[in-house]
Amino acid sequence: MISSQPIFHVHADLGEIVDAGTTPYGGRRTIEILGGRVSGRLNGKLLTGGADWQIIRSDGVTDVQARYVIETDDGHRVLVRSDGLRHGPADVLAAIARGDKVDPSSYYFRTVMRFEASAPSLDWLNRIVARAHGEPPRRVGQHHVFQVQ
Repeated sequence: MISSQPIFHVHADLGEIVDAGTTPYGGRRTIEILGGRVSGRLNGKLLTGGADWQIIRSDGVTDVQARYVIETDDGHRVLVRSDGLRHGPADVLAAIARGDKVDPSSYYFRTVMRFEASAPSLDWLNRIVARAHGEPPRRVGQHHVFQVQ
């Protein structure tokens, strides 16, 4: 079961796509996380230095692995690991690649998130798994994060 309300929202400022070519695993690319905000039960900013590592599979599915750090408004840091998949109709994916705004229901973008926090007030994050659905406009990635019960 998943919580009915998001525990927080992530708005990530993204860098340019860095295409590393096709390897035996598929098309490889990275997108630097330049900063951003988190709001909800957790409030703070995304620190520079995180990244989205992507594999474009032969079936057109994008396998996403993101790692980044949230610094809460009161100075605590949370390590985030997010793994997921994005796929949809070719025309919708092409619109996303151009940076067009598309209806989130027209494609699939889900991630599973895990957290690490040292602050006692954030220990609850160490004890949950979350599911997020994303809205990936080209320059700002958005995730709505729900706790898995």
